[in-house]
Amino acid sequence: MAGTKALLMLENFIDGKFLPCSSYIDSYDPSTGEVYCRVPNSGKDEIEAAVKAAREAFPGWSSRSPQERSRVLNQVADLLEQSLEEFAQAESKDQGKTLALARTMDIPRSVQNFRFFASSILHHTSECTQMDHLGCMHYTVRAPVGVAGLISPWNLPLYLLTWKIAPAIAAGNTVVAKPSELTSVTAWMLCTLLDKAGVPPGVVNIVFGTGPTVGEALVSHPEVPLISFTGSQPTAERITQLSAPHCKKLSLELGGKNPAIIFEDANLDECIPATVRSSFANQVRSYIKRALAEGAQIWCGEGVDKLNLPARSQAGYFMLPTVITDIKDESCCMTEEIFGPVTCVVPFDSEEEVIERANNVKYGLAATVWSSNVGRVHRVAKKLQSGLVWTNCWLIRELNLPFGGMKSSGIGREGAKDSYDFFTEIKTITVKH
Repeated sequence: MAGTKALLMLENFIDGKFLPCSSYIDSYDPSTGEVYCRVPNSGKDEIEAAVKAAREAFPGWSSRSPQERSRVLNQVADLLEQSLEEFAQAESKDQGKTLALARTMDIPRSVQNFRFFASSILHHTSECTQMDHLGCMHYTVRAPVGVAGLISPWNLPLYLLTWKIAPAIAAGNTVVAKPSELTSVTAWMLCTLLDKAGVPPGVVNIVFGTGPTVGEALVSHPEVPLISFTGSQPTAERITQLSAPHCKKLSLELGGKNPAIIFEDANLDECIPATVRSSFANQVRSYIKRALAEGAQIWCGEGVDKLNLPARSQAGYFMLPTVITDIKDESCCMTEEIFGPVTCVVPFDSEEEVIERANNVKYGLAATVWSSNVGRVHRVAKKLQSGLVWTNCWLIRELNLPFGGMKSSGIGREGAKDSYDFFTEIKTITVKH
């Protein structure tokens, strides 16, 4: 048809080659609501081919020295950095986040993921102990596990995919990765850089498709001994069920309902801008309706202010930043993760009260505490049931330290040592002399 725009057609990346699929899924431009891309609707056959390629590549890749693997990861980082603007434009269009955020956080952090693990893989040490009275020495070694299954979410597509790929291949594993079918474009673009960077065929395989088809085939495959997943709790429960018969290693980074605790002595000049960014960074109307039905008050945003959009974006997925008050702690808006620009503001009277209320949710991923009282900061941070607590700041990450949540926010940690431990198996060797 005249004037019809050509759709972007993605392909699976298996054994170093782009391969078409017999079936495709429509992917939408969130700014217009229109189909702009078609993503492979892969299944068990594609996973079988990818696992076969990864298994065959494993002996060669795992036998390379850490220095050799480090050089390859740094080359991937260099090529990605050279294409930063192209990737940022694609991430913004595909996921819906602002171009500024993609330019300053998502793609630079993806570059840093490769560089960080390229460096950290060179600095791990092993343990050694002696038993002189028995004439024995004991030491430990770590070895890559094999084929790693990696499943990443839609909200930070390349950022979290590379957070998994980089440590996995740095440690000597090969991978089969499944990005979200909702945001697959930058994963596909990354594949175009791998050969140029010197990544051998089969070391990184990316198969696109849905969770019930591709995801389940990957998780239940008997020759994939470990799974790293970021996503929802119901999906994690399914992964656990499918993995149990094979005793797979699991790393599950799940949802969060992250409290921002602001005491009366907080520096508001620093606190308010950071809290606004943390509250409205992601781009869910049913929650607003339920909050109103429960007697809450909407101060601004959905249902209060008018959203003015240009003609091309009338069918796009836009929502005004919304602030809710007068809401009960047991409300769904206070207990469930909302992937939208919605925040609830509630008062409290004491440290003890706010700690109890903050911990009264099933999640425990992260929290922020704002106070100029150093003693209070340490007391509150220690008592919060959260894997990460930022105090007087937000989203400052030290990649050497563990990342992960408590309670229903997941199992395991990610970071320099934690990722290395997960993507390797430890062995104790005893030598009698």
